Amino acid sequence: MSHNSFGHLFRITTWGESHGPAIGVVLDGCPPRIPLSEADIQPWLDRRRPGQSRHVTQRREPDRVRILSGVFEDDRTGGPVTTGAPISLVIDNEDARSKDYSDIRDTWRPGHADFAYDMKYGVRDYRGGGRSSARETAARVAAGAIARKVLGDGVAIRGALVQVGPRAIDYGRWDDAEIDRNDFFCPDPETAKLWEADIDAARKAGSSLGALVEVVVSGVPAGWGAPVYAKLDADLAAAMMSINAAKGVEIGAGLGAAAMTGEEAADEMRLGADGAPAFLSNNNGGVLGGISTGQDLVARFSVKPTSSIRTERRTLTRDLEETTVSTQGRHDPCVGIRAVPVGEAMAALVLADHMLLHRGQVG
Repeated sequence: MSHNSFGHLFRITTWGESHGPAIGVVLDGCPPRIPLSEADIQPWLDRRRPGQSRHVTQRREPDRVRILSGVFEDDRTGGPVTTGAPISLVIDNEDARSKDYSDIRDTWRPGHADFAYDMKYGVRDYRGGGRSSARETAARVAAGAIARKVLGDGVAIRGALVQVGPRAIDYGRWDDAEIDRNDFFCPDPETAKLWEADIDAARKAGSSLGALVEVVVSGVPAGWGAPVYAKLDADLAAAMMSINAAKGVEIGAGLGAAAMTGEEAADEMRLGADGAPAFLSNNNGGVLGGISTGQDLVARFSVKPTSSIRTERRTLTRDLEETTVSTQGRHDPCVGIRAVPVGEAMAALVLADHMLLHRGQVG
């Protein structure tokens, strides 16, 4: 299977399946002498970990990460630092229940990758979706933790869930502190309470809901990116679209820009109080001509409703027999919830890559 790697200079390759013995990632291109231990990675994995509320899959995975290579105890700092060699991370799968999928081994689940995998490879791991499972994203989050270390404290990445099903947040009630206080990474506490009932109703009905995730990055200086084939916004869009179940990406005003006039869409500039250029709006999401402007980077991606639902759907078997399927087992009633830390991680990976690309070209 090809194309399991992402990035240019800061490059990751993930491996493993949902119901295999483990999943993991090999990260190449990390600069040396960056302090790094498993304790730097684990908190980010804990934010994505399943089974933390009734609103996500009840698969119980501790998601404990182990560093197998690429770090060494530095006598000068008294702790482990990166060596510049490839960093290998492994996360054991401890709560897979493959028997839950025995009934659908020869049936294509509507909305899943089953049919497409069979058409491409002629073989598929039906246990939880194998490689197509969102379980793979734990490896991305682990790698994203290292990317954050490369970027340093000056770059802040914050993801949030801004819509579940048809119900969106009120941006006027946005409170960063609320994001870590509820089960939904929601900045609007009033909407978060309504989502509880929405998701409970979907789960009890054997259905699921889609979602919209917003990722905002502050502290990126002007100048990262490139004007043609390594546009910063293009790489961000590719990163978000690579997340399981993602179906659409917006940068800045996104699709809303189609309804704007030139006057409305233009991010006018004045001289700021500090004597530096200042923008009066951010319709372009912090990127112009593929290059960062120094404003906040703003990306949103939509996540489709979880395809594994108990409601019977019409489908075909591998022998092309018409049938119906109802997916049992443990699944997220809204996979968009746990996509928030994954979106943050993918943004971190893109930005660490572009920081090194920028340094390599202009010093």
